[in-house]
Amino acid sequence: MDDEYFIKISQGLIVAGVDEAGRGPLAGPVFAAAVILDPMRPITGLADSKTLSERKRDSLYLTIKEAALSWSIAEASVEEIDKLNILQATLLAMQRAVNGLNVQLDEVLVDGNCLPKLSMPAQAIVKGDSKVQAISAASILAKVERDKLMGGYSEQYPDFSFHLHKGYGTKQHLAEIERFGFLDVHRKTFNPVKTMLIQQGNRY
Repeated sequence: MDDEYFIKISQGLIVAGVDEAGRGPLAGPVFAAAVILDPMRPITGLADSKTLSERKRDSLYLTIKEAALSWSIAEASVEEIDKLNILQATLLAMQRAVNGLNVQLDEVLVDGNCLPKLSMPAQAIVKGDSKVQAISAASILAKVERDKLMGGYSEQYPDFSFHLHKGYGTKQHLAEIERFGFLDVHRKTFNPVKTMLIQQGNRY
């Protein structure tokens, strides 16, 4: 797939890669990033962010921001996730990321099998974060940006180890919710918070 991507670039087309981070966690917004790589400034080591060490991701995060033709990071809030559902909120974050680019696009390549509403041609690519470098770059920006927010949550809510579990439903995180209750940053349509609200007679 990367061969096809570079053919598009060699033809003078401006193509952005888009990916998200944070669909599965129980807390925090969902992030998305869009990246237009500069063919004259190749970046070594781009890969699916989930396969990279935190140190490597952080290094590439800085390199991508410095070397890309354009990049944009956006999010959809916890409130939007609970109102729209996680898929629609993710697509909204992707749309915002693409709209945040400062370069006119010819095409957008999106990781996954669903597309946000866009004003230019777009293609969904399953496992695109491991097939297309621009999508890999977007996955890294979205992942690192979200992890930074989780680090901030850990300081803001010291009873919760967000710096460790990143908001995912780990045994540790579930135990923290059980002991301390849920926070405003928890997604109220996700269990166990949803069940806790129902048991309390509340609606989300």
